[in-house]
Amino acid sequence: MTVLEDIQHTIASELSQLNECMTEALSTSNELMNEIVGNYLKTKGKQIRPILVLLSAKLFGGITDATIDAAASIEMLHNASLIHDDVVDDTLTRRSRPTVNAIWDNHIAVLVGDFFVSSSLHNAVATGDLRIIDTISHLGRILSLGEIDQINKARYHDITEESYLEIIGSKTASLFVACIKMGGYSVNASDEDIERMCRFAQLFGLCFQIRDDIFDYFEDSRVGKPTGNDLREGKITLPLLHVLSIDTLPYHKEMNELVRNDELSSEQIATLIAYAREFGGIDYAYDCMSRFRDEAVEIINHFPDTEIRRSFISLFDFIIARHN
Repeated sequence: MTVLEDIQHTIASELSQLNECMTEALSTSNELMNEIVGNYLKTKGKQIRPILVLLSAKLFGGITDATIDAAASIEMLHNASLIHDDVVDDTLTRRSRPTVNAIWDNHIAVLVGDFFVSSSLHNAVATGDLRIIDTISHLGRILSLGEIDQINKARYHDITEESYLEIIGSKTASLFVACIKMGGYSVNASDEDIERMCRFAQLFGLCFQIRDDIFDYFEDSRVGKPTGNDLREGKITLPLLHVLSIDTLPYHKEMNELVRNDELSSEQIATLIAYAREFGGIDYAYDCMSRFRDEAVEIINHFPDTEIRRSFISLFDFIIARHN
C-alpha cells in the first residue's frame, strides 16, 4: 500500500461520502452534460484537496455533514480551474487522458467548467456557514487573478523567483489554504488553530507546485504531459529561474536572451532544460522544498501526536516524492 493509499484508507468511508456528494451535485437532466461529467470523473485524480479538508476537520474535532459538503465544493472548484486552464493553455491531455476541450471543444469546455463552479458554490451554500461560502467565493477570485498574472508575466518575460512564488501561491497554494479553512470552519475550530494550519497549507501548496514544475525537466510517461511543456507555454519555473539569475555561470547572457524569445523551438527548449539541470536548478528546487517541509513539520508538531497529525506529515512527504 502506498503512502497516499494508506491515508485514503484511514478516511475511506468519508471519501466515499464525498464522491457520492459530488456525483449528486453534478447530476443534471441534460444528457450531454451528464456524458461529459461522467467521462471526466472516470479519473478522479489523487483528491488531495478534499483529503486535506477531511484531515483538517479530524485534526480540529470530527467530520460533519458540512465537512463533506465543503470537501466536495473545493474539489469541484479545483476541477473547474483545471478545465478552464486546459482551454487557456490549449492542453489536449491531462492524467494521460484527453481533456474536455480535446474531446468536445473550447466552447463546451468553458461551459462545463462554469457548471463545476456553480455546483461548487451550491455545495458551499449547503453547509449553511457564511465563512465557508466566503472562502470558496474568494478562492475563485484568487485563482482567476493568479492565472491572469501568470499569463501577463509570461507575455513580457517579467518573472523573478519572488514573483514565481507569488504566482504559485495564488494559483496553487491558495487552494490548499482554503481546504484547511473550510475543514476548520466545518467543525468550528479556533481561529488560532486554523491560522497556524493555514501556514502549513501554504508551504504544502508551494512544494506541490514546485514538484509539479520539476516534472517538466524530465521525460516520464507517468506525468501525462510532454517534457518542456511549461516553456512551450511561456512559463519559466523555479529550476530555470534560479540558474538564469546566476550571472557567473557560463552562457548566462546567451541563455537569458534565448528564454526571452516569443516562441521557442524544441531544440531551444531542450537547451534550456539541459542548462537548468546541469547547473543545479533541480537541486535548488529540492532544497527549497526541504526548507518549506521543515517549517511545515514544526507547525504541525504543535498539535497532539495522533494518526491524523502523522497523516499530514506523510502527505507532505508524498507530494515531494511523487512521480506524477
